[in-house]
Parts: sequence; C-alpha cells; structure tokens
Amino acid sequence: MTLSPPLPASTRTALQEGARRGITALSQVVVGKEFQVRRAVATLLAGGHLLLEDLPGVGKTTLAKGLCRIMGGSYQRIQGTNDLLPSDLLGVNLWDSELRAFRFQEGPVFTNVLLMDELNRIGPKTQSALLEVMVEGQVTLDRGVYPLPSPFFVIATQNPMDHAGTFPLPESQLDRFSCVLHLGYPDAAAERRILRDEAGADRLRELEPALTLEEWSLARRDIRCIQLSDAVLDYAERVIARIRHDGAFCSTRAVGHWLTLSRAEAWLEGRTYATPDDLQSTLGDSMAHRGALDDRRLNREERRASLGKVLRETPVGWMP
Repeated sequence: MTLSPPLPASTRTALQEGARRGITALSQVVVGKEFQVRRAVATLLAGGHLLLEDLPGVGKTTLAKGLCRIMGGSYQRIQGTNDLLPSDLLGVNLWDSELRAFRFQEGPVFTNVLLMDELNRIGPKTQSALLEVMVEGQVTLDRGVYPLPSPFFVIATQNPMDHAGTFPLPESQLDRFSCVLHLGYPDAAAERRILRDEAGADRLRELEPALTLEEWSLARRDIRCIQLSDAVLDYAERVIARIRHDGAFCSTRAVGHWLTLSRAEAWLEGRTYATPDDLQSTLGDSMAHRGALDDRRLNREERRASLGKVLRETPVGWMP
C-alpha cells in the first residue's frame, strides 16, 4: 500500500490550529478535564475508537456529545439496553412491494459519529454486531456489503462492572477501542462552574465543528506520515515484549493503535516525528482496557500502574 505524501506545511499548520481550537472550545464545556479532552481528540485524529469508563453522571456523555459537535457530520446516539437486537444497530432488509424485492434499511451505525451510551448494558449477541463495523467500516448482511460513511468514529461509554444490568465486554471488542479514558469527579472549581450553568451539557449547543469532514480525513491521513524511526520502533518492541512476557494480552492491532495515537499526539505538538516520550505518555490509555487474560476484571488503575512499571523498567536506549 502506497502512503499519501505529507501535506504542505501551510495546510498542515491550518489543520493543527483547527484541531487545537476544537480542544480549547471543548475544554470550556468539559471543564477541569483538559488532558482527557485532548486525548479524546487525538483518538479521533488517529482514526481509532474511544471508550469512556466511569461512574454515571461525571460527564462521559457530555464529552462524547462534545466530540460529535466539534467533528460535525452526521451523528447517531444509541442507548444501551439488554433487549437491543443486532438489527437495531445495523439495519434490516425490508420487502418493497413496489419493487417486488428486498430493500436494505440502514441502521444507526450509518453515520459519521456513533455514540454508544452504556455499551455494557447491551447483550453479548448485539455487542458482537459491532465487531466488523469498528474494524472494517462496513456492514455485511444477507450477502450484501454496505460501506459506512467516512470518517467513522465510535464513542462508547461503559459503567462499572459491579453495577446492575451490565454485561462484560469481550476481549475481541475491547481490542477494537484504541483508547480508554476515565473522567472522575470534577474538582471543586470545575463543579462550581457546572452548577452555575457556566459549563457542562447545557453549553454543548455553543460548540461548532472545528474542521470540516474532509479536513478531519485529511488530518488523519497526514498523521500516518509522522515518522517513526527505527530507534523508536525498537523501544516500542521492547515494551510490547515485556507486556506479553508478563502475561498480558497485547495484540498486533493494539500495538498499531498505540503507535498511531502517539503519532497523533506528536502531530498536535507540531512535530513531524514521534519520540519515546509520545509512546510513554499514551501507553496507559492505549492498553489499560485490554487487561490480562488471567484476570479479566483487573482494576484499570492497577493495570495502569503495572504498565507504568513496565515503562520504568524498560530502557529507552539500546545495547551497542
């Protein structure tokens, strides 16, 4: 596959400035969470999908809707319930009496931004309907293949596993999310702004698209041109080898998500190359939700701590 050539410097700068404006605007709505907002936008730029995990009522859906607003394009929201069927997501073939043939009626996945609210309240059968959608950007139904709009971005929220009415997400689905974020409670100053209606969900209507859909797609392609030197790739391979040696699940897809998210962070910084610092800063968000095969309910904070230990014990340099 031939990679697209890098964009002219002026075009790249304009795209970067637009993305940063989007981050700034969204940070005025989801207050006190500047890091999470930037990382969410980096996930959008990286072409991945975002998983938001936390307690109800701390701003997960507000962040997701805000991302939809700054991205623009079409938007669909699906509320997770245990009686949701695959056809409720993908669509269904309906009989057209005039044409005397079946006609495919598109489901809500045919959109630019898909918000899956409380994903783990959906039953396992319906969860599996998203596997092809999130990787291949298409729906296969009754021998027909239907491509999704581009760009396509899934944002899912998940409640803690000990809450009533939840189902565990299988590893195969977790592996399709390139980043997991936790918001936590806002600090006192941020919460006061929300309670005064100076921020929060009531301010979502003030957000405008930061870039056009074509510009988001162009930025995604440009991020693929961010250089990963052999030294950086050597370091990444040492980290991955250590993670796998410790018994954790880390697929080749997961490694690709990690590297692309690192490239997106470098792109937002205005650089044309990624560094070990970029890899270190994104490792936890790229890998924490994948857990370990022998402990599927490993606490995310414990998982992040173990990944931090891997970084501390893996040398950045290389042996001569």
